[in-house]
Amino acid sequence: MTRVYHRTLFLRGPAGKLEALLWTSPQKSPPLAAVVCHPHPLYGGTLHNKVVFQAAKTLHRLGVPVLRFNFRGAGLSEAAHDNGRGEAGDVTAAIDFLEREFPDLPLLLAGFSFGAWVGLRVACTDARVTEVVGLGIPVNSSDLSYLRGCHKPKLFIHGSRDQYGAREKVESLVDSLPGPKRLVIVEGADHFFAGKLERVGEALREWVVELHHELNA
Repeated sequence: MTRVYHRTLFLRGPAGKLEALLWTSPQKSPPLAAVVCHPHPLYGGTLHNKVVFQAAKTLHRLGVPVLRFNFRGAGLSEAAHDNGRGEAGDVTAAIDFLEREFPDLPLLLAGFSFGAWVGLRVACTDARVTEVVGLGIPVNSSDLSYLRGCHKPKLFIHGSRDQYGAREKVESLVDSLPGPKRLVIVEGADHFFAGKLERVGEALREWVVELHHELNA
């Protein structure tokens, strides 16, 4: 099993300090680093969310350094919730940190729910991010049309019973996007993938290893 090196820290965010947790491992030359963005902070979302943790654990077990952080107003992060506007700057702050810590490494950005809506919007236009993952994208209530201009490799993992993202709307959106892309529907799963988190990890691991064969060596 991969040994976890925990580092708790505060990022320099655009509106104040952002609480964060970085996982690294003894692997000396990882092919990429990753950031995982949490769900809506006004509904209890933090970097410790179970879906976010599952994604981080899966990536870390592949030897990938993983950063999680709390959006403004969540946990010990400063400032107040800004309905996705200021949070885009929080995501950029996380990307800036990873670039400093792991210069020249391509970055993967994953986000769950609100974290996907905000995070992927930033990631699709930031050249430092080379691949994106949307977990439980909230298509029922959020404008995700920006994804139609995103030509980076994209993975979407979605529960068939997601109450915030109707399956047919997710399938229609993904169909409209440029490739490369993949949609994995987890049958019987709700928005939080209750009882199905292992399937989320399996789908994420399979996709990342296909893009980075050296991770499976």
